[in-house]
Amino acid sequence: MSSTTNLAHEEHPLSAGSILTLTQMGMVAFLVSEVAFFSTLIVAYLTFLGKDTIGPTPLEALSLPTAIVSSVFLLASSGTIYLAEKQLHLGSLRGFQGWWTLTFLLGATFLAATAYEWSELIRVHQLTISRNLFGSTYYTLIGFHALHVSCGLVAMLAILFLSFRGDVKSEPGGGAELVSWYWHFVDCVWIVVFCIVYLWGR
Repeated sequence: MSSTTNLAHEEHPLSAGSILTLTQMGMVAFLVSEVAFFSTLIVAYLTFLGKDTIGPTPLEALSLPTAIVSSVFLLASSGTIYLAEKQLHLGSLRGFQGWWTLTFLLGATFLAATAYEWSELIRVHQLTISRNLFGSTYYTLIGFHALHVSCGLVAMLAILFLSFRGDVKSEPGGGAELVSWYWHFVDCVWIVVFCIVYLWGR
């Protein structure tokens, strides 16, 4: 009995002396692997940029105003998820749920804007993933980012559901904190993608 109790209170060797909990370390390792993954996609996009013999080109097809509007929704969600975490730290579960729900809606709006952009690219410019090198690398890069946003939204819904059961706590390495880290990461990736695809790559 005593040995079992002692084991339960012993610090895990990996977290001993670390400022991060085990779950925080796991999330950091995951995000580092995601950096490598998106770096590969971005390098592929840049490698084939301008190599097409048939159009449309990024300058002909991409709409900068649409991308700016969708970016505003996504980047604003980083602010609202920060406020949600702050409310949780202050002990206001209702405040957390309000800001968390707004974050979800902003992320969903970003996805809707991406879907609208894709529909215009296909309908107006006939740009599909098999049309040319730009189409292949563009849909792959933006598509995987949209997939990550979708996964983040699913995780947010799960945390929101748990919060209504009273199972979300303000603690280091808690679910809300880890989802928040993931969401900030997705937003940072989008800033890089936006600068390369919609600004520099045009």
